Amino acid sequence: MHWIWFIIVGAIVGILGRLIHPGRDPMGFLLTIAIGIISMIIAAAISSGWLAFIIGVIIAVILVALAGRFVGSDRTAPGRA
Repeated sequence: MHWIWFIIVGAIVGILGRLIHPGRDPMGFLLTIAIGIISMIIAAAISSGWLAFIIGVIIAVILVALAGRFVGSDRTAPGRA
């Protein structure tokens, strides 16, 4: 049961991270959940309780920004302008 709550809270954190990050994010819902879960794992290692939730959202915003740079489908091939 603990893992189910962890996935649900991770999904919420991932969605909040996407909402806070400005601009368009070219990623799907599963990647959003994965980013939320990863950010909650990192936040749980740092702190606990509500502070971990807030830290998780901040980490999710950073991970969404990084994933947006590397996952984007609007990227052009090198050498093209």
